[in-house]
Amino acid sequence: MHSLTKLIGDYIVTLFDDNEGSEIVLSRKDLAQKFGCVPSQINYVLRSRFSPEQGFLIQSQRGGHGFIRIMQLRFGDCDEYAEHLEDLVGVVISEQDARRLLVRLQERDVIKPRERLLVEVALRNQDENGRTLFDLPPYKRDAMRAELLKKILVSLAMY
Repeated sequence: MHSLTKLIGDYIVTLFDDNEGSEIVLSRKDLAQKFGCVPSQINYVLRSRFSPEQGFLIQSQRGGHGFIRIMQLRFGDCDEYAEHLEDLVGVVISEQDARRLLVRLQERDVIKPRERLLVEVALRNQDENGRTLFDLPPYKRDAMRAELLKKILVSLAMY
């Protein structure tokens, strides 16, 4: 049996397929009623399955006439895509957040499993013996990791 989260996520994906577009508009309340769940479950699905890392942007308005607009990100050229990747990484990124981002990019077929593994190894704080590789304050280390990750991802996206 599929989880409710998966069922809701799959339903939203089929709406994209049916509409042949890059944008759909939904009602959080109607979606919750359709699946017999609370609106917060819909919010969870949107956060976990339709994030910018997964190629989506969400606009939401709550209230009586509220809506959820889900837009699939499409890029006109490599420069736009590179800019998107840089925005995803940000100014600083922890090792754990970098790993999460890399997994999502692999799930979207942006990077291959081998590339993900190589990048993860390059971004580690410690070696296999537990020794710290960079004797820097955490913020500086996270800033350096972000810069390195951006350069690697942009390079991978260009080729």
